[in-house]
Amino acid sequence: MTSERTYHHGDLRRAVLTAALDVIRTEGPGALSLRDLARRAGVSHAAPAHHFRDRTGLLTAIATEGYERFADALADAPDLRERGVRYVRFAVDHPAHFQVMFQPDLYRADDPGLLAAKDRASAELLAGVAAWSLAHGFATLLLSGNLEAAVGTRDPEAVFRSVTELLFASADERLPDERPAPGGPERSGA
Repeated sequence: MTSERTYHHGDLRRAVLTAALDVIRTEGPGALSLRDLARRAGVSHAAPAHHFRDRTGLLTAIATEGYERFADALADAPDLRERGVRYVRFAVDHPAHFQVMFQPDLYRADDPGLLAAKDRASAELLAGVAAWSLAHGFATLLLSGNLEAAVGTRDPEAVFRSVTELLFASADERLPDERPAPGGPERSGA
């Protein structure tokens, strides 16, 4: 009997994707190696190439899956604030996907499956460009550790909701002393 591993795995594609997401989450996309992922999955070093061809193909699959999940997360958001909250939640729940999705130099940007997933996510995002901009900035700063002091141990979604309450509140929701007077400050005795 030979000790050579053969390509017999229940769901090798999913196993390699899961292992790759773990590596990206802990070490970043630069640490990916198909050979290492094959070892982790317990298959021959050539087996992952059957599904992804190469490292770029694997990263394209991760970006595609990320955009699909992202579109699902944004779908049916009732308002701009919730769309932004869902954006932040997606980044927190899927940090490896998030890292890859917004680095187009890592994957094949012309891949048809990726383009379809990006189009779907873009359609969801275009419904709330302001929320997208705010949420992307918040999520990026959060994942890079730049909001640790501001967020602390609080739930990032709750912090984002607090920020957006200030920004998206309508003039009618503001306290009376916060509303600017028409034509400038009131003058008594005029």
